[in-house]
Amino acid sequence: MFKEIKLTDVKENVVDLLKNRWGLVTAGNENGYNTMTVSWGAIGELWGVDMATVYIRPQRYTEEFLDKEDYFTLSFYPDEMKKQIHGVCGSKSGRDVDKAKECCITPCFDENAPFFEEAELVLVCKKAAKGKFEPSQFIDCSIEDKWYEIKDFHYIYYGAVEKVLISVK
Repeated sequence: MFKEIKLTDVKENVVDLLKNRWGLVTAGNENGYNTMTVSWGAIGELWGVDMATVYIRPQRYTEEFLDKEDYFTLSFYPDEMKKQIHGVCGSKSGRDVDKAKECCITPCFDENAPFFEEAELVLVCKKAAKGKFEPSQFIDCSIEDKWYEIKDFHYIYYGAVEKVLISVK
């Protein structure tokens, strides 16, 4: 069960959530969806609204769902679930396995994009824009060599945070 709150009422450190605890970015619907771990992202204000950004490599299966759908979710889980979730969702493809089943997490379709009942915090985001990193944009020339050996530059998805849900279990 979840309760809606304002983004400004989130008590957790969102930098810590993304960088250290990681989360899941999920897009799709009851007929098909995919989820993957996310640790590169940001949450703040952009264009006068609360905004979340996530960075997705083009070969990721989730990217197909992000392109098709108008919404995505960012969801965060208890520390003790990190290994269980991220061992699968960060290393296996949804093309090959049912990630939710392998992680023992339960999909929920109560919103405009799926998330999982085991989440402690869920951001429901409406896509606002999509961009892509290009080599010419890097002022620090070491970024390309360090992070893009195969030139698979991340897409940047910008999502207006329309709803914030916290678990009340």
